[in-house]
Amino acid sequence: MGARMRAYDWDAHPLGSPDNWPQSLKINIRLLLNSGFPMFFWWSEDLYMFHNDAYLPALGKKHPKALGAKANEMWAEVWNELGLLVEKVIKNGQTVYEEALRLVLQRKGFLEETYWTFSYSPAYNDAGKIEGVFCACFEVTKSVVTQRRLKTMKDISDTMAQVKTQEQACETACIVLRDNQADIPFGLIYLLNSDGTEARLMGQTGTKLPPANALKIDIGSSVAEDMWQLNKVFIERQPILLESMHTRYTSVSEHDENNETVEQAVILPILRPGQNQVIGFFIAGLNANQEYNTDYLNFYSLLVGQVATAITNAQDKQEIARQQMFLTELFLQAPVAIGIMRGPLHIIELANPNICRLWGRQSEDVLRKPVMDALPELRDQGIKELLDGVLASGKPYINNELPVTLEHEGVLQQMYFNIVYHPLRDAEGVISGVIAIAINVTEQVTTRHKIEKMNTELLATNADLDNFVYSASHDLKAPISNIEGLMRELVEYLPASTLEQEVVQKLLELIHSSVDRFKRAVTDLTEVAKIQREAGEDVAAINLADVVNEVILDFETIANTSNAVIHLDMEPGVAIQFSAKNSRSIVYNLISNALKYKSPDRQPEITVKTETRPGFVVLTVADNGLGIDMADKNKIFSMFKRLHDHVEGSGIGLYIVKRIVENAGGKIEVESELGHGTTFRIYFKR
Repeated sequence: MGARMRAYDWDAHPLGSPDNWPQSLKINIRLLLNSGFPMFFWWSEDLYMFHNDAYLPALGKKHPKALGAKANEMWAEVWNELGLLVEKVIKNGQTVYEEALRLVLQRKGFLEETYWTFSYSPAYNDAGKIEGVFCACFEVTKSVVTQRRLKTMKDISDTMAQVKTQEQACETACIVLRDNQADIPFGLIYLLNSDGTEARLMGQTGTKLPPANALKIDIGSSVAEDMWQLNKVFIERQPILLESMHTRYTSVSEHDENNETVEQAVILPILRPGQNQVIGFFIAGLNANQEYNTDYLNFYSLLVGQVATAITNAQDKQEIARQQMFLTELFLQAPVAIGIMRGPLHIIELANPNICRLWGRQSEDVLRKPVMDALPELRDQGIKELLDGVLASGKPYINNELPVTLEHEGVLQQMYFNIVYHPLRDAEGVISGVIAIAINVTEQVTTRHKIEKMNTELLATNADLDNFVYSASHDLKAPISNIEGLMRELVEYLPASTLEQEVVQKLLELIHSSVDRFKRAVTDLTEVAKIQREAGEDVAAINLADVVNEVILDFETIANTSNAVIHLDMEPGVAIQFSAKNSRSIVYNLISNALKYKSPDRQPEITVKTETRPGFVVLTVADNGLGIDMADKNKIFSMFKRLHDHVEGSGIGLYIVKRIVENAGGKIEVESELGHGTTFRIYFKR
């Protein structure tokens, strides 16, 4: 500035040649030029401007024409403020000090918001009178703006900690931003839907009621391209600058706080923290009195980062709340009884309705109480020891039909439960409690006990009955034998003429027939009793094919006489663990019935086969005989029941087969069609 002052044509200036300047002016200029601190002074009543090199940044584009210019003309945009301060100095001789004074200066081609800390002091002439103003100044614009922006971010951080939903996060952010219209003349927050196809306006500040087409914007649509270019931001994931805001979106504030038209806005993508996923957009107006530079963009980027974190945290809170609500509903609606107990005292923290019903208590009677206080009848039943064990070992305890005495409506009741006590671990894996799951099986256990008692009594009765039948069958053999002996004696005693009488012969035949039927009945009763008494005896590995072949040999003559065809389809080497005598009895009865109840209308065919199924060996005997009306299915295996009367039989054979098979843990099935034949399947346990 020294060189510029020397080169200046002062002769053409009202102050004239420096040679004629007063000594006081020269001293002030020398002091000014030798200082490294921003300084200026204004001289004479017209306040002609002098300044040093350090002050040049404050002038901006006003340099170099500011040298020698009148201060009120050069700083016309702020003279309303500065003129009053200058008047205090010149007229009153006051020293004026201002700190961070806001001045909107026209120094960079636009009205710029600036802040200054300075001191105005009187400048004296050679006569000791006030001739001007001397100023040492320092621009603090960056510091003031930075502090203002930091406060906004701090306010965002403080308020966002309380929000619970993403809607609240957006609304709260806009409320905070409303307090800093100096940096944010207006702001809008859009959030994307789950599939990223639609942006919805979730918060706004500094705007009027937006038009309908701004509430929801389809990403990629012409509306989005024309209005906010959201699709471009979505794709590039970078901020973009928009010009001509007053024509692009008429609902934003037309002027900022300095009554300047808002012409520019920046659109920034809101990215999920730690990811490159766009979850929304932040549209912010730019202060017309500030330069859009890196600092301004960084401020918005940090601001958007805070908003993104708040939105994400709110989304996480919402998801956690949703999951907690789901788990709570699941807990409350669980079809089994569930309770959670915490700590060494097993304080009941949660108890669903089912476990409260199981305990015979209301939830308010048990919650937040140690389990032994809430349910004192559990003391001395070993329950606390079980819970202590799970808490100490971390191993679940599982038991079925655990007997527990509980008080219901003042009455102690013996109950039975299937229970699981499972350790409950916190986020660090430390065991903090026990989850109790219980199913009330009292009714089932009680019913089973009754059935077991009845079965025991029935078994005892059956055993007595079997013993009676066995004894009776043996006791009846002697009288029958005596009757047969007496009949023989009677026949030998009667004269031939009497025996030859027709009526006598008929009576003797009837007596012999009755005795034979009685003997068969006694024999069958003996056989049934033997089956019951000998169940489980004589068990060994039996080859079914061998048993079938032996029985078929026994019936060879009858089969030939009947012209019967027997088909065999036996799996080789199939063995069962069974009584040899009983297995033969089963096969014998089935093949005997197949031959006995053959159809007179066709050649008898019998198929015998075996097959292996899971857990069983199945013996099938099928015939094409008379068949059975399946309406009589329940009578087939009854004792002394016969469904065909044209052949002799006791009606006990299939009863014996069924008893033998079921006593060995197997089962028997029958399929039949009257007039077409019958199929029996015997399931032998493997």
